[in-house]
Amino acid sequence: MKEVKLAKSAGFCFGVRRAVDMVYEEAKKGGNIYTYGPIIHNEEVVRDLEKKGVRVINNEDEIDDIYNGTVIIRSHGVSKHIYDKITARGLTVVDATCPFVKKIHNIVKEHSGVSDAIIIIGNRNHPEVEGIRGWAECETYVVENEDEIDKLPYIGDKNVYIVAQTTFNYKKFKELVEIIAEKGYNISAVNTICNATEERQTEAKSLALESDAMIVIGGKHSSNTQKLYQICKKECAETLYIQTLDDLEMKELTSVRSVGITAGASTPNNIIEEVWQACQKKILQIY
Repeated sequence: MKEVKLAKSAGFCFGVRRAVDMVYEEAKKGGNIYTYGPIIHNEEVVRDLEKKGVRVINNEDEIDDIYNGTVIIRSHGVSKHIYDKITARGLTVVDATCPFVKKIHNIVKEHSGVSDAIIIIGNRNHPEVEGIRGWAECETYVVENEDEIDKLPYIGDKNVYIVAQTTFNYKKFKELVEIIAEKGYNISAVNTICNATEERQTEAKSLALESDAMIVIGGKHSSNTQKLYQICKKECAETLYIQTLDDLEMKELTSVRSVGITAGASTPNNIIEEVWQACQKKILQIY
């Protein structure tokens, strides 16, 4: 049976939709509007906002060159240091940090007072993780795999609290927590992975298992999209990673009868719809 299946969870999650909507609302008001970093990891959305006058602050030093206007904190959140620096400049702050990320900030800040160290399971270079780390008031470590756990300094005699990047793979998170526990550390761990992320990853895996080809749509810098691709690729060898329809090589679908489509949390619905429609037409043309 020939078919194209679109994952129900594909596209904007609650936190991303909320952040994007907040930026568009601010853009309507006019004036000097900035976002600290791209509001989401999707170049199409960022370019559209630029056309509406929204400028991106790329690093901390650029804050010093802004004398008036509104700065929107992106969905990934920022460190306390960055937040305080923006407010100290007298700039208006609109906090679009995802509520699930903000919850981690509060957890880390709270447990910094009773823990000797915080371990964040995630990608150390991801802006969300950089932001989370910036709310800790004790030693912090970031690990993404077993090798990085092995490189941790000796912390066996310390109270350690573990959290996770919201878009981290849930199965991998559990595995890494178990490895840390096996080292004899005195740990407490809380699963801070967003429910929407878990649902998206579970659905993507199931869809990949039953499809001849999988298409994963999302920005090339999107951590959650990269993880979706890895999950799908493991279950379906013919897995393609694209940002827009222009990236899709239709000839790669010439020998398949079933195609599954999923998308990262920063992928707009119009892009998903374009890819889905194109795949429908291609499959129908083949048979």
